[in-house]
Amino acid sequence: MLSWRNLFGGVLGVALLPAAASAASLKVTADGFANGQPIPPQYAFCVPAQQGHVTLGANKNPRISWSGAPKGTRSYAVVVVDPDVPSVPSDVNKEGKTIPRTLKRARFYHWVLVDIPAHVTGIDEGADSDKVTPHGKPPGPAKTGVRGINGYTGWFAGDDGMKGSYGGYDGPCPPWNDTIVHHYHFAVYALDVPSLKLNSNFDGPRALKAMKRHILATGETVGTYVLNPAMTKTGTAK
Repeated sequence: MLSWRNLFGGVLGVALLPAAASAASLKVTADGFANGQPIPPQYAFCVPAQQGHVTLGANKNPRISWSGAPKGTRSYAVVVVDPDVPSVPSDVNKEGKTIPRTLKRARFYHWVLVDIPAHVTGIDEGADSDKVTPHGKPPGPAKTGVRGINGYTGWFAGDDGMKGSYGGYDGPCPPWNDTIVHHYHFAVYALDVPSLKLNSNFDGPRALKAMKRHILATGETVGTYVLNPAMTKTGTAK
């Protein structure tokens, strides 16, 4: 059974996106939401509920596509990260508590997919995730590319009903008592190698480190998501 108490109690991966000052720009788009706009609930791991604050969502990956790769591109990588996760989980999803805007934030990886063939310029809706899978979808070779593990692997480590290796895409589930909107960066990287040759169960920071010297172009689109009902009603938080 899903334990919301444990959902935000694990280790948070922290890493900066690799510097690529000389890299070209990719145009990245996501169907269903424009850059800077809210992510529709069908793409979320959890959605609002009248009882218990939240419940499981459809957890589909959105369709994303990209263009503008330079000559010499031999593969792509997709990394989705939320940099707004509370760094201290003690008050997360606690009745009578709120997460202050001033709290230091950490990065949480929602999708790590590498070794995408150079002829592929998009991933269809639901192709990498079409529901919440207890214990996680398997990392490793997938329909398109190679899956790394996302942050839910650490978050559910202490939950017998959910713990496991969470490969591929798993969508937003920010704390329902947070006071900021979370931003989800859907980044795509054009690389000069056909494979990063990563071992099993690699995470976002390992993938970013491996691709750092191979980036020819990069681009992103950003979606937002919030579960705090007060913010959903007022729309005052940014």
